[in-house]
Amino acid sequence: MLKDGKILIGKAEDLEVFLTPSQMNRHGLIAGASGTGKTVTLKVIAESLSELGVPTFIADVKGDLSGMIVEGDMDGISGRLESMGIEDYEVRKYPVHFFDVYQNYGHPVRAKMQDMGVMLLSRIMGLTDAQEGVLNIIFRIAEDMELDIIDLKDLQAMTTYVGEHAKEYTVRYGNVSKQSVGAILRHLLQLEEDGGDLFFGMPSLNIDDWMGTEGGLGLMNMLECEVLFQHPLLYSTFLLWMLNELYNKLPEVGDAEKPKMVFFFDEAHLLFDDAPKQLVDKIEQTVKLIRSKGVGVFFCTQSPADIPNSVLAQLSNRIQHSLRAYTPAEIKTVKMAAESFRQNPDLDTVETITNMKTGTALVSVLDEEGAPTIVQKTKILPPKSSMEIAPEEKVMRYIESDSIYGKYEKAFDPDSAYEAMDDIRADEAAAKEAEAEARKQAKLQEQQERAEAREKAKKEKEQAEWGNRLARKAKNRLENEAMNFGLRSAKKILKGLLK
Repeated sequence: MLKDGKILIGKAEDLEVFLTPSQMNRHGLIAGASGTGKTVTLKVIAESLSELGVPTFIADVKGDLSGMIVEGDMDGISGRLESMGIEDYEVRKYPVHFFDVYQNYGHPVRAKMQDMGVMLLSRIMGLTDAQEGVLNIIFRIAEDMELDIIDLKDLQAMTTYVGEHAKEYTVRYGNVSKQSVGAILRHLLQLEEDGGDLFFGMPSLNIDDWMGTEGGLGLMNMLECEVLFQHPLLYSTFLLWMLNELYNKLPEVGDAEKPKMVFFFDEAHLLFDDAPKQLVDKIEQTVKLIRSKGVGVFFCTQSPADIPNSVLAQLSNRIQHSLRAYTPAEIKTVKMAAESFRQNPDLDTVETITNMKTGTALVSVLDEEGAPTIVQKTKILPPKSSMEIAPEEKVMRYIESDSIYGKYEKAFDPDSAYEAMDDIRADEAAAKEAEAEARKQAKLQEQQERAEAREKAKKEKEQAEWGNRLARKAKNRLENEAMNFGLRSAKKILKGLLK
């Protein structure tokens, strides 16, 4: 509910408790045990942002937020409003764009694999450091070959190709083990079974479609997550990818009167469960920097302990519903959550945090100067839209009549690595054939040259032998002539003596 340009989220006795729009890019936390009212709080804030003209993204994990497109039941909330002294409260519905990775209850959501990046893809597939290194090499080779990796079959084809040429690529890019290649292919097969073949492709999601208004109300972009939630790695990585896309595309705005957009991440612990430090650092950096783009992020989870301290420190607007504490670890968590607020001398937060009724929360937010307010035990307003799940037929009709219907419904498959692979292999086969033919011709040429050399040597030998024979004949003739001349001369001398 808006009042004087601020978001009234509830009342602490007679004190009105507001969220300040200009401080909502300082992010927030909505925490509490199951059934304590987190979803109601989320709806109240999202509805007020819509009335401010601020678009939102909401991950609908439990499938109970579709009622945003239906007016609320005034009779059902009149008692709560009366108990809070709230007047001039009108129920209404809000504009929603429904999205669904699995393409059943919303516009298809797709992304190009190369836009997701190696680190996030490695997290989805649960790769080791060595396997992530090989995946990075695969993408680098594809880039050097000017090949796009858009969908799963592109990466499968590229991975197989690199495995076939592992020895030659190892020399240039680093170690490409066939074991890592095989592991990546197995993980890609599992990702395909989890629905990755639907998520990765074209047309890819255009974040600009989330930034509009309809009838002066900010769009609520709602992601159907009942099925996606069953694949935690794909769910959490997809949410982080969207946040990163928004950060990369939006210009710097600094401090503004209201945020450009606000994200609500339900079951936020999935972002961090078993996440390597590198990924946690990436989330922390994105959350820290994206506020300069005018984007607020609210993490919704059961306990503040679900969020790493480095990220929790960035969440300045805190709404804490009741926590249960039955074990020493849970009691410690309760104390830590209670002590994270700016203390109220009139309120025992440790005692209160375990005894609040559903729909009541401890609230400490940033005021207009950016300082945290003292914590207040706050009774949260009811939503203006329906608390019921909208009928499936109504949701489907709503999807088919909204402003972006048809833009994402039909997939297309542009020429990319998979399509290019047949030509690449054909070219390689032709090159090998040409190389083999060249080697054959070179061998024939070598054999011919050797034969010619042998023939030449033979002729030279024969010529040399013929010359030798001629020389011997000439020598013999000269010797014979010399001998005959000597005999004739001797006879003449002897004859002269005998006279």
